[in-house]
Amino acid sequence: MAQEERPRRSTRSLARKVPPSTSTSTSTTTSTPPTLNGIATLPPTSSLTTKLTGLSKRDIALLQQKQRLLQTQQIQSLTAVQRAALSATLVFAQAEAGTAFCISPGGLLLTCSHCVAESDDGPIRLEHVATKYLLFADGRVVAAKCIAYDSIRDLSLLQIVACQPPPYSHSDATNEHENREGNGGTPFPYMAISPTAPKVHSRIFCIGHPGSEDLESPTPRRTNYGVLHVSGGRYRGVVDGADVQDNGEIGALMHDCWTYWGHSGAPLCLTGGGGVVGVHSSWDEGTGMRRGVAWEAVVAFLGEYGVDVEGTAGRPIPID
Repeated sequence: MAQEERPRRSTRSLARKVPPSTSTSTSTTTSTPPTLNGIATLPPTSSLTTKLTGLSKRDIALLQQKQRLLQTQQIQSLTAVQRAALSATLVFAQAEAGTAFCISPGGLLLTCSHCVAESDDGPIRLEHVATKYLLFADGRVVAAKCIAYDSIRDLSLLQIVACQPPPYSHSDATNEHENREGNGGTPFPYMAISPTAPKVHSRIFCIGHPGSEDLESPTPRRTNYGVLHVSGGRYRGVVDGADVQDNGEIGALMHDCWTYWGHSGAPLCLTGGGGVVGVHSSWDEGTGMRRGVAWEAVVAFLGEYGVDVEGTAGRPIPID
């Protein structure tokens, strides 16, 4: 009996080709990330040059524009949980929009693998992946190196290796995890992975970076969306018969939070407690259902890297 063709994800890169799920090696990792003391200081944004960053002049100008917008954007009517999650969300500075989020006070970032690198020529070699520049919601610029990559799960870990000083006293940070645990001496707000899988129809929210270009318009057109957008919805479960560990073509998780191109890599968080229960990655053009990487795949991926998720909600994830 012929198997029904599996829908392909709709992302900003429609020409993407993914290595087959039968590959014997779907992930690549490097050694343990540097400690907080090993993170360098980036100069002011006006001093970030092509020679220093490797970014084109166009990308540097885009980084500066995103920083200005983030520093002036005010998202209204957020709960304390949403504000805490927002402070730990980052946007990619490069031309193609994408989202990431911090999962440890030491600067470990989680996102989709297709936001970091794509290849038609087999597995990605991490040493060939360029340093990525991202911005926290407060506008702070960071540089991050890819330290783990799994094209089948569509997940990637990055470690912050350099950052600008925060634009405010860190003791004033709104991240409830830091305040509760007394981690005010660490520079990075973060969100915890939920210790348990979500129940179907659980209320969730998504924080993502919608692209500035209207890719559905036949002529060039701006979207006028904010740099970061918070939307609410519900977790709709996993597609019947889908392998939650295989998100190569399209995410197995289903949700109905509003998203747009550029939301790939965005956290899906429980409305009540803020724990991360998935990562948005795509949508199904046939049904309009938003898709993502399920909690089970996130936990398995982090476990392979040595990150213990169990019981981490509300306190630092042990990465050292």
